[in-house]
Amino acid sequence: MKIDLLAIAAHPDDVELTSGGTMLKMAQAGYRTGILDLTKGETGTRGTPEIRLREAARAAKILKVSVRRNLGLPDARLEMREEYKMAIAEVIRELQPHTVILPYWEARHPDHYHASALGYEGCFLAGLKRLPVEGEAFRPFKILYSTAYANVRPTFVVDISAQYEQRKRAILAYGSQFKPTSSKKKGGVHLGLDELHDEMNQLARHYGQMIGVRYGEPFLVKELMKVDDIVKMEVRSL
Repeated sequence: MKIDLLAIAAHPDDVELTSGGTMLKMAQAGYRTGILDLTKGETGTRGTPEIRLREAARAAKILKVSVRRNLGLPDARLEMREEYKMAIAEVIRELQPHTVILPYWEARHPDHYHASALGYEGCFLAGLKRLPVEGEAFRPFKILYSTAYANVRPTFVVDISAQYEQRKRAILAYGSQFKPTSSKKKGGVHLGLDELHDEMNQLARHYGQMIGVRYGEPFLVKELMKVDDIVKMEVRSL
């Protein structure tokens, strides 16, 4: 199965929170989309790996994702290991995505910045002809970084106003995480999950306002953007 767009993230629900609207928008445009979760989130305070996998499958249907995989790497213990890179490279060779979305390379949670580096290196290694993993050599054309969690200026913002409500449904499909009945504190540790859903919605509103729409999701690319028609560029300057 070849896909057009693949989002790689550390935990189930990361993609929904940071780029779920964009994934849905691309699927609605006719592209084949996929999600690769690196871990099952088994060290999280809420839910279980089994529950989170079921929630991830429900969310994927809401976002019209063509394929969703989970590598089952150790949650809260992601690191730059050869076997982790190889596992990602094998999926890249199998799915052959034209574009890959990665987490931004700086983050509070170590799993997030490790997922970014592992994803990048997995994409690069997949293009080495003699790499000892299954499949033919393949390397994605474009890598985007989701900056929803990051305090950086994005390169561009995707208008997800039409997809916002469905994105919200996909996020709330993770009932174990975002519909808790327990206290906001457990074992003396504050759980940011209690505010995360609302914060991400506020961010979507913020980035939407920056481009003159209701809701948006921000992304960054390391290379320059190419523009062919500067007369038809969107977003007002004055």
